[in-house]
This record gives sequence, C-alpha cells and structure tokens, in this order.
Amino acid sequence: MMLSENQIHRYARQIVMPEVGGRGQEKLLASKVLLVGAGGLGSPVAIYLAAAGVGTLGIMDGDTVSLSNLQRQIIHGSDDIGRPKTASAKEKLNSINPDVTVITYPEYATTENLPHIVPQYDVVIDCCDNIATRYLVNDAAVLAGKPFIYGSILRFEGQAAVFYPPAGPCYRCLFPEAPPPGAVPSCQEAGVLGVVPGLIGMIQATEAIKLLLGVGEPLVGRLLLYHALTMDVVKVTVSRNRQCAVCGEAPSITSLVAENYQLPDYCTF
Repeated sequence: MMLSENQIHRYARQIVMPEVGGRGQEKLLASKVLLVGAGGLGSPVAIYLAAAGVGTLGIMDGDTVSLSNLQRQIIHGSDDIGRPKTASAKEKLNSINPDVTVITYPEYATTENLPHIVPQYDVVIDCCDNIATRYLVNDAAVLAGKPFIYGSILRFEGQAAVFYPPAGPCYRCLFPEAPPPGAVPSCQEAGVLGVVPGLIGMIQATEAIKLLLGVGEPLVGRLLLYHALTMDVVKVTVSRNRQCAVCGEAPSITSLVAENYQLPDYCTF
C-alpha cells in the first residue's frame, strides 16, 4: 500500500515519528480491529483508532442510543437517541476519517456469530459492560489466536490489560470462573464517572496501535489499575495459568458452547 498525498498530510504527525514512519502508517491502514461494544469504552477506542488511520473497524453492538448513554458515550449525540449504536458510530467515524472502512454488526456477541467474525480481525477489543460477554469474547479470541485488549470501568475506577496467550495470560488465567449473576454491580446500578471510560478506552486504543505496529511494551502479562479520585495508576503482573480452561496445556474449552455462558437477554454496552 502506497500512501496518497492526502494521507501523508493527514497522518503527518504520526509518520514523522521513527516508531511509525510511512511503513507503519501503511501497516495501520491495512489493519483490522474488532470492537465488541459501541458505548462508554467503545466510543473513545473507535474515535482514536479511526483518527489514527486503522483501515478497518468492526463495530458490534445490538443496542440503541438512549439519553442516559450520552454522559459518557461520546461517539453518540442527542440526535442519535433511538438509533442503533452501530449506525450512529459508523456515521461519526466516516466523518472523522473517510479512509476507514467501518463494518457494523448490529447484534450482541453470541456463541454463533463470534466464531465467524473474530478470525477476520487482527485485534479484538473488549468494550462490553457485562462479565459473561467478556468471558465469551476472551474465549473466542483465544481460540482464534487473536490478542484481546481488555477494559472495564465502574464508578471512579478502571482496568486495562492485553491478553494474548501463549505470550501471556488470557482473561480466564486472571479470573478462572465468572461470578454468579448479580454479584458484580453494573454501571447502571453503581454509576460511573463519565471521563473514566474515556481514559481506559484511550489506553485500549494505544495498546491496539502498539500491537499493530509491533512497537513498545504492550500490557501483555500486566494489569493496569486506575483510580480517578486519587489519580493512582498501578500495574500488577499477571502470570499465565497452565491449568487454564481455554489457554492451558489441556484446555477443556475448545469451542464456544452456549450453555457455558450465562449471557444476559440484553446489554447496554
């Protein structure tokens, strides 16, 4: 892929950096990233990846925009209320950067659709808001051999990591079993400061760009913990579990089976 004159001007501030350069920008334009969720985390992730020139963005979300989303889901506006989040996101991303191909999946992640969708992408980014879906997407990424960029937020706190076995652990290495339904409050129940998903989403976008370019030290084997009230950032080392059910030496999960996941009837990514 050769950069056009317009692209050279658009991405000039990236191309001038030796870690990117023209070849790196061409690599980004040829890359494909899947976002599961177009809400609080998905908004900043999608906006910054599109602006950076990641060539193909897949956006998966079965929800519609509601008024309560707008405090944090910055890719949507008041005029989008009632529209599918995927349609709203695609419109905004196309206006930000026409170089980017946006593929929409106006549906929730399931054991039926992920095995066909995930292998088409280079990186999978977790922008969902419920733990059951997170386990499902993690397992789909592991089975497809794709890096899984994790992010979660609640109240004033956020977490981020890159799960990519065998180079490092997967999400199940850190949390082998899902907590029972209702054990962990949702953002709807506990609340979230609107800027927190923005911060965590930008970290996820940064990790995706590093992985696609092959530069720096991605958060593989490290869990980043952020607390807005104290502005503390802590990184914890996470080891791979050789007994892990999906990425271990003798995995018991070798395909996605619906009975293994207690997916909600609906989500509000």
